[in-house]
Amino acid sequence: MLLAFTILLGLAYPLAVTGAGQALFGWRADGSLVTADGAPTRDRAEAAGSALLGQPFDGPEWFHPRPSAAGDGYDGLASGGSNLGPESPELVASIEARRAEVASTEGVDPADVPPDAVTASGSGLDPHVSPAYAAIQVDRVAAARGLPADDVRALVADHTHGRTLRVLGDPRVDVLALNQALDQAPDQALDRAPASR
Repeated sequence: MLLAFTILLGLAYPLAVTGAGQALFGWRADGSLVTADGAPTRDRAEAAGSALLGQPFDGPEWFHPRPSAAGDGYDGLASGGSNLGPESPELVASIEARRAEVASTEGVDPADVPPDAVTASGSGLDPHVSPAYAAIQVDRVAAARGLPADDVRALVADHTHGRTLRVLGDPRVDVLALNQALDQAPDQALDRAPASR
């Protein structure tokens, strides 16, 4: 029985599930990778990121993602939160420091900084931000890129997803797709380097 169940559950079942995943959902099974222009790919060499994992974007010309507590930040091999409790002095201090930094960077009152701008997600790899966090970044990104703020707001709206099945979760903005769309927008004012990956 031990040998039979080892073969059945330890070898046959995992191989069948992996094979079915590759056959039916190959792109998703391989990490939901996308190229620099947002097209799905299964080739890691041409991938610019994953539709499922957050990544850092440095510089005023990019929309910034949520903070990450995964490893040294955005580390897919160390996915997880900080494990600090809500009354932890270290967590409170880091949130206040982030709030002051975001308020200064975005030119808003600290009271207007949304929670997802100062707290990491449970995975530390959330690829989305709230519409409120994206909204306070519009003026900075528009100024850095020499684009009209209304055009940037339209791109944010285009990359805002509603609740799943209209009831689950909250509206969210896909940061990677939004930044890729910005790269496709006409921009003569900024000679940009590639996004931080």
